[in-house]
Amino acid sequence: MRTLLFALIVAVPASACAQTYYLDIYNTAPESLVAFAQAPAGGGTFHPIILADTPVQGGGGSATVAFQKADGGCLRDLRLTFADGRTLIHPRFNVCRFGSYHTGRYWQLMREQYAETAGR
Repeated sequence: MRTLLFALIVAVPASACAQTYYLDIYNTAPESLVAFAQAPAGGGTFHPIILADTPVQGGGGSATVAFQKADGGCLRDLRLTFADGRTLIHPRFNVCRFGSYHTGRYWQLMREQYAETAGR
């Protein structure tokens, strides 16, 4: 009986620590999203995540991805690749705090930054 009680006490905290966070990705950018990858913040080694069998359509397509907190914490670097070849890297995105990601907001910032760089 003591062994069973001890096993239950040890097992409960271990399962409580395994938290899953879901991120809904809304592709509000004009281009289709063809690849998605993540890395623990500052880690530099991105790991691809398959979003769907086909690209996530621009203009409102969506996909949901799951993150295990134990696999890299809450802060993640996100890398999104679009059909036109552009890549958007969003450093230190908090997947525990934010449940959705709208690509159009960051797509516009990326275009503005590109225009500033090209104009120099």
